[in-house]
This record gives sequence, C-alpha cells and structure tokens, in this order.
Amino acid sequence: MKFKGEKHENFYGKLLLIAVPIVIQNFISSSLNMVDTVMIGKLGDESIAAVGLGNKIFFLFIVILFGVYSGASIFTAQYWGKNDIKNVRRVLGVSLVSGILIAFVFTLAIIIFPKGILKIFSKDVKVIELGAQYISIVGISYVFTAVSFAYGFSARTIGQGKIPMAVSAISLGINTLFNYMLIFGKFGAMPLGVKGAAYATLIARIIEFILILFIVYNSNIAIAAKLSELMDFSRNFVVKIFKTALPVILNEFFWSLGMTTYAVFYARMSTEAIASIQIGDTIVGLFFILSIGLGNSCAVMLGNEIGANNYEKAIKYSKKFFQVGIVFSVILTFVLFVSAPVIVSFFNVSDGVANNTILILKIISLFLIVKTCNMIIIVGILRSGGDTKYAMVIEMGSVWLIGVPLVWLGTTYWHLPIYIIVFLANIEEVIKLAVGIPRVLSKKWVKNLVNHS
Repeated sequence: MKFKGEKHENFYGKLLLIAVPIVIQNFISSSLNMVDTVMIGKLGDESIAAVGLGNKIFFLFIVILFGVYSGASIFTAQYWGKNDIKNVRRVLGVSLVSGILIAFVFTLAIIIFPKGILKIFSKDVKVIELGAQYISIVGISYVFTAVSFAYGFSARTIGQGKIPMAVSAISLGINTLFNYMLIFGKFGAMPLGVKGAAYATLIARIIEFILILFIVYNSNIAIAAKLSELMDFSRNFVVKIFKTALPVILNEFFWSLGMTTYAVFYARMSTEAIASIQIGDTIVGLFFILSIGLGNSCAVMLGNEIGANNYEKAIKYSKKFFQVGIVFSVILTFVLFVSAPVIVSFFNVSDGVANNTILILKIISLFLIVKTCNMIIIVGILRSGGDTKYAMVIEMGSVWLIGVPLVWLGTTYWHLPIYIIVFLANIEEVIKLAVGIPRVLSKKWVKNLVNHS
C-alpha cells in the first residue's frame, strides 16, 4: 500500500518540507501565547504570575512527553528511512501508551495537591490561590494533549508536518478567542479572569485532540493505524525503544527540573521577577522557533539517512545545519536586541517589570547563536543516530553543575538583579557547546538502530 509522503533528494527541499510546518506551528503558538499573556497581564502582576506558575507545571509535563516522543521518534525516523511502515505504527503505539500514563499521573497530582505543588514555587498567597484555580481546570486537558502530541510528533517525522501545523493553528486560534470571551466576559459570557483562561485552554485542547484524529484517519498516511496495529508490539520491542529513549527522557526530565529550579529561585525573589520571566519566556519563544524547527528537522533528516544506510550524507547534512543555524541566529540576535523595548511596551505591567524584561531579552539575545547550535547538536545530530547517552551527559552536566549552582548563588547569597541571574543561567549554554562540538566532529553519533529489526 502506498502512503502519502514527499521525499526530496535536495537538502534544502527536505529542510523546507520538514522545517517550515514546524516553524509556522511554533510561530502561531508563540504569537498567540504572547497575545494570551498580554490579555492576562491586563488583570495585574499577580494573575500573570499565577498563570506563569501554572504553565511551569505544564512545561514539565510537555518536556517529559517530548523526552518520550523524541526518543521514540529516533526509531520512527530510521524506520521511515527504511520504508518499514509496520514498525512506524508500533513505535506510535508505544508513544501513545506511555504518554497517556504520564498524563494520568500529572492530572491526579494536580487534582489532589494543587496548592501544595504551587507552594514549591511561590509564597504569595494570592498567586497560589489563583494558580490553583488555573491548574485544577487545565490539568484535565493533559490526556488530550498527550494523544495530540504523539500523533503530531509522528506526523512530522514522516514528512507530514502540515497536519499538526494546521491543527495547532485552529486550536490556538480558538484558545485566543475563548480567552478574550471568558477572561473579560465578552459576547455575553461572564468575566472569569484566570479561570476563564483555564477553560479556554481546556476547550482548545479537546478540539485539537478531535481535529488531529479526524484528519489523520481521513488521510492516507502511514500513522493512520488501527488499534490492533498500534498495540502490536512485544516486550522486547518496548525495551529496545526505551533503551535508547530512556536517556532522552532523563535528559528532558532533569533539564526541565533544572529550568523549574530556576523558576523556584526566581519566584523567591519577587512576584515582579516571576512576571518578568513569564513575559520574557513568551517573547523569546517567538524568536527561538527557527532553532526548534532546525533541531527537529535535523533529527528527522539525519535519522532518515542513517536508517537508509546513507551515513556520509547524514554527516554532510549535519554540517549544513550548522551553517544555516548560525546565519539565521545572527539575524535574530540583532532583531531581538533592538526591538526589545518596543515589544515589551505592548504589555500592561509595572515599570519595574517592563525594565527588567527588556534587560532579560537583550541578555538572552546574545546567547541565541549558542542556543541554536546546541539545539542542532543535542536534539538534532546526536539523537538522530541514537547517541542519546552522550547528549544526556552534556545537557544534565551543564545545567546541574554550572547553571543551577550559579543561579542559586546569585539569588541566595549575591542577591543580584533578575536580569543578571538570567545571564548566569545562560553560561551553561557556552559550556554545553564546547563539549558538544568535539563529539559531532568524532562521528561517533552515527548509529543505525533498525538494521536488524
């Protein structure tokens, strides 16, 4: 049976096919997240801080899912390069079962201990109260997100990135519309404030879940599998996947735990610091979408070539990704540095939050080139060939041995301003790059994981 899927021999043709939908999807997501943040910001610093903390929990959930799905997609990419549809579907099945189980654990914890979880991040009673209202509603959406994310990830890996792109555009548009309606009480609805933002998110994620399943199963693509095909995996198959995926999962978990630890230290500084970081993260997300697109495209393209035994082509592509990444990140560095004051002016926040956010954005802009190269190395090159243990060591070591200690010292003992703390947190990116480049040049990352399947 022939399945839809485009294959280009040209590097830039393949890159555009895979990267453009990812970049557009992330651009839409980041743009609408910024609009949402502007809306919530109109409710005050406490509301934006509460939603920011709620999103930290969702961030932890998504990062763990990303670890599972990213690890599994190493096999999907190589099986797709080998034209092995049966195992592509089995890998999706393993991803779905794993993702749903993770979602249930998070949802249960949120329902039972909403305030207890938020107290880890903040001592502000009002922020905790608002945050608990928010996560108690949004937590219900996690299982829908797990399924949507699994299908979207698999679709991108087989060159069908336009499907999750279209679905995300629709669902995020719905999220923004319902945010406007439910936060402020427009179109006859009651003004619900932070609760309104939570209900809007829940509605959007349910619609996203329905849409992606409908499109996938009404299209002739390889992941439109029956339940029996998804569940047709053995214990040995699961072990094989998780042997490679586990370092990715641990990598993403401990990296996200490091980012969460940063958030805890930031939150203990002040509510202003939380708000500045929340706005800064939202804006930087908009500028970092190209790096995400390049990293994910690199993993897919190199994985396809390795699965097809085209090792020299995979190595050649890895060098081209660096060239493209450096050119675009230099441009984005300049744009973010210059435009930071203009962008921040759209947010209705106090002068203190605005000034701190501008400085945070300018500092992060200086690290964009390094961050982009690290995305290409870890998410793209090393993972494409299953060199996940080395990637894990680089990521975990830099965050926990460099970043976290510096942020801890800066907030607890040196009592530095939030923008200097952000600078300290990003020093680990430079160390990561210095350790990652020699591994790429050694070519030890080129490993075919599906030859004997």
